[in-house]
Amino acid sequence: MAEDTHRAEPDSQAHSLTAAPLRIAVIDNDSGFLQVLGKRLERLGWEHRVLASPVPIDTLVAMRLGALVVDLSVLGSQAWEYLERVTTQLPGLGVVVCTGRSSVAQRVRGLRLGADDWVTKPCHPEELIARVEAVVRRRRRADGPQAADPVSAGEIEIRADRFQAFVADRSVDLTRREFELIQLLADAEGRVLEREEIYQRVWGYAMARGDRSVDVFVRKLRQKLEKASPRWRYIHTHFGVGYRFAPEPAEPDAAELAALPDPELVAEPARPAGSRIV
Repeated sequence: MAEDTHRAEPDSQAHSLTAAPLRIAVIDNDSGFLQVLGKRLERLGWEHRVLASPVPIDTLVAMRLGALVVDLSVLGSQAWEYLERVTTQLPGLGVVVCTGRSSVAQRVRGLRLGADDWVTKPCHPEELIARVEAVVRRRRRADGPQAADPVSAGEIEIRADRFQAFVADRSVDLTRREFELIQLLADAEGRVLEREEIYQRVWGYAMARGDRSVDVFVRKLRQKLEKASPRWRYIHTHFGVGYRFAPEPAEPDAAELAALPDPELVAEPARPAGSRIV
């Protein structure tokens, strides 16, 4: 362990020159790993707090964190529920899962619930730190001055300052990942974004062959937008390529057309008795 610490020290110094201090919390009970990680975080000047068990969301809010590292094995049976609550109620918080061996299905589930990244133990603390930094960089870009002004498109208003979209002041109830997706597409100003580019910019790393996460999230986002704003279509598919954001009035569906009166069957208004057509 001491040898690893010595080799990683130059990397830690490089971090301190390029990264602003962060405030993070770590939900973990692996004493050996926490000891090595803590030393590196201290060198970086990061404020960090170790939590041996899950804490209420209000407590996390009060900590004013930039990122949360969580070992799901510490959470027990409530792991998935807790992860979803954190990512839903704290959309601006970067969340990195750092846990033991897991299946593909478990990793996919965690990422789809809103985790920004997933690191498998045993791992080097420097790798975990680098991934936390990448997550926080994405958060800061999304929350930067260039994204502060609301974006109006069709009936929706995209509010970067609230990580949410609204229709007539009513929230569309987007998750953090869904908001990042709509913001990225809207910022492209009508340009088609390839699936690989979307994955790289929203998830932060290269898309694996066969990964359908982008398509799944686009489908969920479409459903929410169409429910909140049924008379508009916002996201358009370019098959084999990717997606484009452009608000366009929706074509009336068969049910809407069937409900319209037939103009040839509309009765003429009744005329007063004794009147004649001139």
